[in-house]
Amino acid sequence: MGRNSSLWFFSAILIAGVGDVLCNSIRDADGDDYPFRNVSLPWDVRVDDIVKRLTLEEMQLQMARGGAGKIGGPAPAISRLGIGPYEWDTECLRGDVRAPDNATAFPQALGLAAAFSYDLLFRVAEATGVEVRGKHNDFVKQGNYGGHTGASCFSPVINIMRDSRWGRNQETYGEDPYLSGIYATAYVKGLQGNDPRYVRASAGCKHFDVHGGPENIPANRGSFDAEVSEEDWRMTHLPAFKRCVEAGTYNLMCSYNRINGVPSCANKKLLTDITRGEWGFKGYVISDEGAIENIIYQHHYLNNSVDTVAACVNAGCNLELSGNLKTPVYFSLVDAVKQGKVTEDKVRESVRPLFYTRMRLGEFDPPEMNPYSKLSSAEVETAEHKALAVEAAMKSFVLLKNNGILPLKGKPYSKIGVVGPFANTTQIIGDYSPIAPNSVKTTALQALTTLAQNVQFAQGCDQVSAKCVQYDSQSVIKAVAGTDVNFVLLGTGTISEAEGNDRPDTELPGQQRQLLQDVLANTKNTPVVVLLFNAGPVNISFADQDPRVAAILECFFPAQATGEAIGHVLLNDVTGAVPAGRLPYTWPMLASQLPPMVNYSMEGRTYRYFEGEPLYPFGYGLSYTTFQYSDLSYTSAISAGQPLSVSLTVTNTGSLDADEVVQVYIQWKDASLPAPKIQLAWFNRVTIAAGQKSQLSFEVEARTMALWINDGWFVKPGTMEIFAGGQQPNVKRTVPSNVLTGAFTITGTKYLGRY
Repeated sequence: MGRNSSLWFFSAILIAGVGDVLCNSIRDADGDDYPFRNVSLPWDVRVDDIVKRLTLEEMQLQMARGGAGKIGGPAPAISRLGIGPYEWDTECLRGDVRAPDNATAFPQALGLAAAFSYDLLFRVAEATGVEVRGKHNDFVKQGNYGGHTGASCFSPVINIMRDSRWGRNQETYGEDPYLSGIYATAYVKGLQGNDPRYVRASAGCKHFDVHGGPENIPANRGSFDAEVSEEDWRMTHLPAFKRCVEAGTYNLMCSYNRINGVPSCANKKLLTDITRGEWGFKGYVISDEGAIENIIYQHHYLNNSVDTVAACVNAGCNLELSGNLKTPVYFSLVDAVKQGKVTEDKVRESVRPLFYTRMRLGEFDPPEMNPYSKLSSAEVETAEHKALAVEAAMKSFVLLKNNGILPLKGKPYSKIGVVGPFANTTQIIGDYSPIAPNSVKTTALQALTTLAQNVQFAQGCDQVSAKCVQYDSQSVIKAVAGTDVNFVLLGTGTISEAEGNDRPDTELPGQQRQLLQDVLANTKNTPVVVLLFNAGPVNISFADQDPRVAAILECFFPAQATGEAIGHVLLNDVTGAVPAGRLPYTWPMLASQLPPMVNYSMEGRTYRYFEGEPLYPFGYGLSYTTFQYSDLSYTSAISAGQPLSVSLTVTNTGSLDADEVVQVYIQWKDASLPAPKIQLAWFNRVTIAAGQKSQLSFEVEARTMALWINDGWFVKPGTMEIFAGGQQPNVKRTVPSNVLTGAFTITGTKYLGRY
């Protein structure tokens, strides 16, 4: 780089709040720019140049300050090299989460999963990346390196929803490894952008790994040991993370739990042998907040910080996210090197991906080279992003029951009743939410009040808690008297399920079941529409079976656009309002169908291994229109390791333009193989006008046909069945469309490797 670039850099560090750095500090001993600022050099050469100049003490600081709180971060400036501070602790789950100032709040992740749309998730991630980067640019200009101001994200969450009671289900993409993996790909690519040189905001998939409860019931996540078979680990818990790495994520976050006795953040098999050895991951691993300390104080796996930092660094954990500690465990790194428990070369190797990430974000290049440096806080809550929040919420809703009352007809009604703790509450936002301005938030009550000349509202439950401990039955009975239609809004909210908070069962919290029963007992023939706001399924089998409940709509946590989206879907008054969401998990009839949460065998869990009859199966969801599948065509025989070419036709046989979620499943016929009962192998959400058809052609990947057998992935010879439709095949609860069935032959055996 020439002198103009040096002047740019000096100006930049003045703006960044490290103006005490002298001009000559950004030059080497010969008076030239340091090679790490030379944009004509390869990335690896530039990173090597930074790393070789760092002292062991400087590397310790960089690896110990991963963020979390005023003390936990940022990674401090290295003034003698003209390197500014960097804040690693940023959450981008569905918007710029917890960052200072406003950001667009998109629906919680589980609702986005219900949309079954790669395109939608990509656009949500793209909008999130734009807002995160725009705000980050402004924070740097202001010299603000506080929590959640960086451009490196701890998102997406791709743990498998293996138990309905886990408190963090809402953050996931549901129970299927394939769906979660495809969604991970969409989010990583959308967040990071498509510039060939620079990254908009770096992604980070978590929590790695074998992490899906418990949080606090019946055991503490900070000391829990997840005992998992190699088969279940490989076939259920690792596949989505493999796709995340393939998509180019810069970060993985190791989880709180142990895996077969070894803490995740000190687990060499996980963080090095699998991740780097088998997958070729080049990024950095950061600990979950406090996970390193837990190794000592909760797992009691080691009893001192020197041994713990050595174990974690040697295993492959590059960065500590402490619990806002003045003296984190990684502050013992220098001592660990001096005692010979970790080598200095290993430390330098560990710090490389941290600076590589910062370099790809453009920190050490002139801003005019980086298109993402032009972004600012002006990109937050744009008209396009607000419209996307509404679209995403509408597409996330799953219609579970409808006797024909929806879409609503006869507006405006003379009088309606609106009751329940979720009618007018911020509990619709969900956990890990961006701070959306009040001016854009709409509640369900706001939407419902437009439906009638007279609205009778009663919350019924105490306002302090959606757990509905205190219940006023008389206000509810009064509100639903003499009405044309009644809306009952129930759910869980973050008070009942969230990080650190599992549910003890699958029942509606507190007196909510009684609330609904009081409505049904006091409304005679008045139709009742139930709107649900929850992540994990709740026991509503009684409502599903009661003919007085005319419709049930699962809304998850739609965030800022809740009211607007609900109003559109109930009325179908805008394009895209016909519900097409599908459940991304199995909804059990009763909690007794669930194995104990601490049992990490997949036997009996998720649609792939579930025994018995669920209330609603994975992939289930109704529409206001109907579809017909036809013309299923596929290759009748393939060699092992080859993809399967498939085509089919979907016709909208109803009177409304609508989306349809096309689902393709495969099933192994050889009962001797260690295979799931059935496996989602492809999906797409398509828009089809009334009376029109859509012809789809696609490939089923060879890896979806592979099974982990002994010590690797194999595609075995034999016959496989294929099913294509708008639902899972061979289930009791169906939607009003058909499922096409066929079979194809695999010849030969193909070893796909270890991954």
